[in-house]
Amino acid sequence: MSELILMADPRVAAVPVRDCGEPLVDVRASGELLVDTRKEADAAGAFAHLRAGVLERLLAAQRRLPEGVRLLHVEGYRSPALQRSYFEEYADELRAAHPEWSAERLRAAASRYVSPPEIAPHSAGAAVDVTLADMGGQELDLGTRMNASPEESDGACYTDAGNIGARARAHRALLGEALRGAGFVNYPTEWWHWSYGDRYWALATGAEAALYAAVERTDTA
Repeated sequence: MSELILMADPRVAAVPVRDCGEPLVDVRASGELLVDTRKEADAAGAFAHLRAGVLERLLAAQRRLPEGVRLLHVEGYRSPALQRSYFEEYADELRAAHPEWSAERLRAAASRYVSPPEIAPHSAGAAVDVTLADMGGQELDLGTRMNASPEESDGACYTDAGNIGARARAHRALLGEALRGAGFVNYPTEWWHWSYGDRYWALATGAEAALYAAVERTDTA
């Protein structure tokens, strides 16, 4: 997509979903990926799960990186309830800052940073928040912290932002080359957010339907 399409765009919600039935799997099981600890307050480990096909592609992306550089998985699956709470919390912040905004504008602005819960790729196990690290697990410079909002970062969280340094830009290009080469698409307002098989991916690639619908984890392992 050459234009910047937000998650709140009706064209995203209009994409049909034909769930292929793949299970959620734990990305920690193979030991091939670095997995960040910042979400470990999630006692059930939901953050460390992705659909099986998404994990396969993430591992393929890892193999595309040069020696000494690793993918660092930060968050994958997010329950629909948690997604809704994230969206509503951010929307409330924007509403307080901009009481004059219409409901439509508020929803669109919120979707720059948190997907509307009814179409959220994370709740389908189709999206991963990921960055780059060295072999010791030290994060590389990608211009902003992970999950920096547009307001906090002055827009530097946008993947193609011009207000970042040359090293960060090179690292974003490296991350993008590896993930796009494995079939992922990026949400252009968040350099760290990549997905496969969700509605946004289907719209971006011209697929007839999304492969993954929102799912509830029923295990606590």
